[in-house]
Amino acid sequence: MKTAVVLMNLGGPDSLTAVKPFLFHLFKDPAILKVPNPFRYLLAKMISWRREKEAQKIYQSIGGKSPLREETEAQTEALESALGKDYKVFIAMRYWHPFTEEAYTQVKAYAPDQVVLLPLYPHYSTTTTASSLAHWKKVATALIVPTYELCCYPLLQELIAYYVQAIERVYQTCESPEKVRLLFTAHGLPERVVAAGDPYPMQVKVSVEAIIAQLSFDPDYVICYQSKIGPLAWLKPDAATEIERAGHEGKGVILIPISFVSEHSETLYELDQQYKKLAEKRRVPFYFRLSTPRGDPQFIKGLARMVKQAAAYNVCDKKRCCQKGMKDVV
Repeated sequence: MKTAVVLMNLGGPDSLTAVKPFLFHLFKDPAILKVPNPFRYLLAKMISWRREKEAQKIYQSIGGKSPLREETEAQTEALESALGKDYKVFIAMRYWHPFTEEAYTQVKAYAPDQVVLLPLYPHYSTTTTASSLAHWKKVATALIVPTYELCCYPLLQELIAYYVQAIERVYQTCESPEKVRLLFTAHGLPERVVAAGDPYPMQVKVSVEAIIAQLSFDPDYVICYQSKIGPLAWLKPDAATEIERAGHEGKGVILIPISFVSEHSETLYELDQQYKKLAEKRRVPFYFRLSTPRGDPQFIKGLARMVKQAAAYNVCDKKRCCQKGMKDVV
């Protein structure tokens, strides 16, 4: 049976000239700007124009583009290898090439017997996972084959194991481990999105608790959020505040980007440059940022296992998965 696996991700500009249209696609998504058209379209135009120069500077500092496409292509190759014959993996980015429409054209030409949709967001959110899945449904109406959704996997055994092992390795190198704090940092959300029922922060907490339970030491740790934009109140505490507090208390920090499985501007610029400078300014004695899982073999093995199990669960039961962290398949 031929199975098409669609890896879904945010996408990122592949050049400096792509920054503005990337931002436009991002902000015209109703999951991001919850205002009706034509106002959302006009706001997206204005915001992308206003943010273009600043965003270009960010991407210039990390090589002139987002590495997300190349990172996802590497994950695609690794996942295809782990799945074996009769599986082919495609990439569907939400806001830049290869767009969902491009992936759909490729999947249709492949003529699969079934499709598995796999968002590369471990934690379900209406602003990421739900947007990607809904857009696929809108685009792929003519593809009449069984389609299965893996909406979230905050307790994926192999993903938890990756973080546990990575944290242990770094922690053992610390001269004064009792003076080190683990900062689990996740992409933030406006508080009103969470108040409307978004399960994202609950799922982040579930992941962190699973990691903490498997560590060989009893850590000092905090869950915090990053990447706030706009005037709305966002989830707290924010990562910058926690880094400043660590400096005030004489604590070193190990940053764990818990909500990301690939490198991009939020890790390479925000964590590695912006927050590192803040840590130096606040005299944080130790600053280390863990790599995202990327193509880690055990992480890829976990994704492959989920894909192979997906058909047994039929179309994803959102209530079960989002409230329980998809325990049944991890």
